[in-house]
Amino acid sequence: MIKWIKQIRATGGFRRAFVRYFTKGRSNRSVAGTMGLLIFIALFAIFALFPVVFMASNAFKPLRELYRYPPTLLPQNPTGQNFRDLLDYASDSLVPFTRYLFNTGVLVLFGCAGQILISAMAAFALAKFEFRGKKLLDNLVVYALMFSGAVTGVPNYIILTRLGLMDSLWAIILPSFASTLGLYLLKNFMEMLPDSLIEAARIDGASTFKTLISVILPVVKPAIMTVFIFTFQGLWGNTGGSYLYTENIRPLSYMLSSIAASGIARQGMASAASLLTFLIPVLIFIITQSNVLETMATSGMKD
Repeated sequence: MIKWIKQIRATGGFRRAFVRYFTKGRSNRSVAGTMGLLIFIALFAIFALFPVVFMASNAFKPLRELYRYPPTLLPQNPTGQNFRDLLDYASDSLVPFTRYLFNTGVLVLFGCAGQILISAMAAFALAKFEFRGKKLLDNLVVYALMFSGAVTGVPNYIILTRLGLMDSLWAIILPSFASTLGLYLLKNFMEMLPDSLIEAARIDGASTFKTLISVILPVVKPAIMTVFIFTFQGLWGNTGGSYLYTENIRPLSYMLSSIAASGIARQGMASAASLLTFLIPVLIFIITQSNVLETMATSGMKD
């Protein structure tokens, strides 16, 4: 507000201050064009936020409002009973709620750490070293991005079975190490770093691994945070699928999804569980969004 007032005083009117603030020096854009662009963006923002608002409002609706037709966007009689029922359900479960939360924490911690470390080492080698077969590996990384999890599901299942890792948290953690998206982002980000930076570290006596840890990784922090976000989202929403059978090693997402499949009477709890599952990744993304946007803007660009 203070910035706006200063601009109005300096330019001598609201119209000029408005144009200067929103056009950022692009004098060929009129006020009507700027307003039209803002309205257009606002409409798309409302369209994108509608499912989020609807999901959040469902978490505070009583059961009779959840099945009302036509549905209402906001709850007419908001209540926190859904969250209390969810807490009671988690307390009365044979496996404590804290156990599900602990399992998810282990998946996220080891999965994200392993993904970042392995992707960083592989990306550093592909970006800054010359060796036979480098171009082939670069192409394989790009081609691997086209394969979805459904395509690699059967090979992963066979490999993990033969390794004896089924029905353990490692069955979820180890495949997350091989995500090619993190390798692709880090490699493209590291390719933009000047070679003189690495040469300076070698002259100072730093080994290759120390150069990576002490010099390269601090510079590519935005890309690392982006890889962390993507890996965290994948592991946070992982239910174990066909890899986990024992109840006390299943993650939190499995417990919350099982509530949603328990019938009509528990749909209020399911709505509350969906909101809680959604909030954590969104909050982490909001905190680190500047790093994510910077990575997306520069990962495909070279000097």
